[in-house]
Amino acid sequence: MVWTDWTLDRTLVLFTAVAYLLVALQVTLSHYRQNFHQKVMLAPVISAPLYFVVGIALVLLNRSWLFTLFHICMWLGVVSGLYGFYLHVKGVGKRVGNYAPRNFLTGPPVVMPLLYSAVGVLGLIAIYGR
Repeated sequence: MVWTDWTLDRTLVLFTAVAYLLVALQVTLSHYRQNFHQKVMLAPVISAPLYFVVGIALVLLNRSWLFTLFHICMWLGVVSGLYGFYLHVKGVGKRVGNYAPRNFLTGPPVVMPLLYSAVGVLGLIAIYGR
């Protein structure tokens, strides 16, 4: 199949899958640096590569069950990213000085989980934009 034959939604699914792979690399490095001191830190490390695999499979195979699985994965990505945002903000507050500006620089990155959710939203745009 020629690249120009691809629909916008298929291209967005591909982009979403690759974005989750890149986010998986970053979140794995960040959470590894913190020695996975909470078990919940494993969730994005495991789920993001799975979202990548499901997205690539959907792009290549275009099966209805993969479409449904991708849809579910994207909602899980959005919700888990929002929960991660909550945990990261809470983690900043546990540092000495609570929510002092310096703790937002040295503590857990509060924007990263929102990026995780935003990539899921992009996948949902591909799903609902069909």
